Amino acid sequence: MKRAFTLFWRGGYSALPGYRFSLLFTVFWTGFFIILPLCALVIRPWQDGVGPVVAELHDARMFAALWTSFSSAAVAALLNVPLGLFLAWMLVRGDLPGRHIANALIDIPLALPTAVSGITLATLYSPQGWLGFPLSKVGLSVAYTRSGIILALMFVGLPFMVRTVEPVLRSLPQELEEAAKLLGARPWQIITRVIIAPLRPALLTGFGLAFARGVGEYGSVIFIAGNQPFKSEIAPLLIVVRLQEFDYPGATAIALILLLASLSVLVCLGVLRRRVSAWSVGA
Repeated sequence: MKRAFTLFWRGGYSALPGYRFSLLFTVFWTGFFIILPLCALVIRPWQDGVGPVVAELHDARMFAALWTSFSSAAVAALLNVPLGLFLAWMLVRGDLPGRHIANALIDIPLALPTAVSGITLATLYSPQGWLGFPLSKVGLSVAYTRSGIILALMFVGLPFMVRTVEPVLRSLPQELEEAAKLLGARPWQIITRVIIAPLRPALLTGFGLAFARGVGEYGSVIFIAGNQPFKSEIAPLLIVVRLQEFDYPGATAIALILLLASLSVLVCLGVLRRRVSAWSVGA
């Protein structure tokens, strides 16, 4: 330990100027903006005793909200995988008119306020909306249902999938596809073995980012979800409800459970991504 600290203080093996200062600055701000709030979130629910946390573990409404958030985020991220791959393919390999405009529009969900996107989606897919009215004629309801939640999460999560897959796809030589075609590979073999195989780590990364964004999404969901307990109520909304009821221990307990569940899912996805990457390199 002493040798490691001495090595760090002397700048390690790096010849870069300002190495120690930049590393200390990074560690300080990482701890200030990430580690400290997470520690406060972990400690806060236990300040009033074990009772509030145990009470939340017996709250059926909380588990229903957690199930709604996680299942909807997982379905939305899964649906974004083929859609994001297709859009990334069109941006990289396509030569269509208006491609640059489409490239800019993909980032709109990241720049648009979530409340604006939520109100827009609710207006479009409401029973009297431009898209909701014809859908209601054929018996399909989107707004104020679980389908509306998934639609909103797909909207906000799509840029993460596209921007994760696009640079990896751009780095793949197009000659690989031409060589596979000359060697007699069928189209589905080219897609699965030449294109998708090296993209699997990026697809998992994009899925994880879209899923993480979907679990914590609030503004774009509450306007189209309907917010019915045990049906279409999401966990972030239940936290706000608990705060409005001045139930701060209950709100922080739900936030802690949501944090632990999200971290567990992301860790599992990270392990799976490393294994897929190692398998792809070995293959």
